[in-house]
Amino acid sequence: MEAITPYIYRNVAYNVTCRLFNNCILYNNMKIRIIGSGLALFLILWLSPAVSAQDNELEIILTEVAERLSRREFAPALELFNKLPAEHAQNAEIQIMRAGIYNAANRPADARRIANNIIASDRNNTDALMILADAAALENKERERRQFLDRVIGVNPNHVRALTDLANINLKNQNLRVAANYFDRALAAEPENGEAIVGRASVHRYNREPRSAERLLNRAVSLYPTWARPFQERARLYVGAGFNSDALEDFIIALRLEPDNYWVLVDYGQLLMEMNRKNEALESFNKAIKVAPDVFMAYVYSAAIKDEFGDYEGAERDYITLARLKPDYYFAHEALGVIRMRNKQWALARDDFLNAYRQAPREFNYAILAAINWMRAGRQTDPKQFLAQVLRTAPRDSLDHAMLRLFHDLRGDGDVTIRVENEKNIYEKSRMLYYLASYNDIRGNKTLADRYFMMVQELNAIGSLEWRLNEIMLTERGINLRDEK
Repeated sequence: MEAITPYIYRNVAYNVTCRLFNNCILYNNMKIRIIGSGLALFLILWLSPAVSAQDNELEIILTEVAERLSRREFAPALELFNKLPAEHAQNAEIQIMRAGIYNAANRPADARRIANNIIASDRNNTDALMILADAAALENKERERRQFLDRVIGVNPNHVRALTDLANINLKNQNLRVAANYFDRALAAEPENGEAIVGRASVHRYNREPRSAERLLNRAVSLYPTWARPFQERARLYVGAGFNSDALEDFIIALRLEPDNYWVLVDYGQLLMEMNRKNEALESFNKAIKVAPDVFMAYVYSAAIKDEFGDYEGAERDYITLARLKPDYYFAHEALGVIRMRNKQWALARDDFLNAYRQAPREFNYAILAAINWMRAGRQTDPKQFLAQVLRTAPRDSLDHAMLRLFHDLRGDGDVTIRVENEKNIYEKSRMLYYLASYNDIRGNKTLADRYFMMVQELNAIGSLEWRLNEIMLTERGINLRDEK
């Protein structure tokens, strides 16, 4: 049996690349070759000159399966298996094919059920073991996945797809030496394996060996000119080396080949941002969001661009989605807090900064900002209990502790002011001056508050969270604004 062109599908959320088989299936006078691109899967059949009526019926059904898969219509494709002639339906090779489509349709439980039935009678069936490994990957069960891949290698030490999958797992975990070993073993067994060539190039890139990486990626591009990933990986290499024009060309080719490839769209958008082509970058991130609306990465950048462009409603929507998809990404809560403060939605801003603080309990600025908004939303003593808890964790000799104590006690601002004025680090001083300004503003000392807001501006510690909030406050008050920000 001859080696087949890889069947490739991409699980967008985890950037998992999988292939079903090492070899063609030779079944009942038909050689079935499985290839693919993106999430599409195709079945190509060659029949011997003499075929039976049932063989012809099988060909018709599998051809229709291929057509359905080319349109990503997984459910109708799977239903077609129920129409197979009885003598074919339960054949192990056909069932493996069906299980692979279940995995492609993100139905790993169904794929596992089929594979386990096959393993029950043939425990060393490597195709079934690979189905189980792929199902585990879809469910984020990496330990279980590695166990199945190790079993495959135990049966067949030269199983190329198992070797490359193990290599990619180690590459993801930055175990570069182990990853390189697995990729090298895969290439020894199959020198033109695209997954292994690209993966080995990635190891070279991480090891800062750009020439070796480029040499392998050039080879992959030559061998697989219609596969987007070699172009994407070479573009990443060029970005790291500062060759943005070359990277741009490769990303454009990759998107021409796979216009709905989520990670190419995100990588392309990042490069456009770096080149200060932010409108185009936003367009790329929006396309990525349409392709995979439940993957968080594109929202990070789309929200930031919209925020910068002054589209605060659009940014707020993206940050809300980002916070829902990845609650531990506390910068989303931080950004929402800033937007809500701009809108004077004090209670919502309080909750945003509380969420950020829960995810990053050593970032005491979130606790202070939560207290500021808490006070603006209600009574000045409302955050007292919360601040008492935070004070137990803040270093006692720090400015953070002193400021938390000020908001907790609502007195002692003279001592804190002296410490802030003597602070040498301008970023720390700027941050604390903003808190002093907010404290005095809440307490009704508007003139003193304005003085501190102005001092923050004079320090010009651009980019900090407190600097942004201070700029919002100055704009609102209309005091001593610069002509250009």
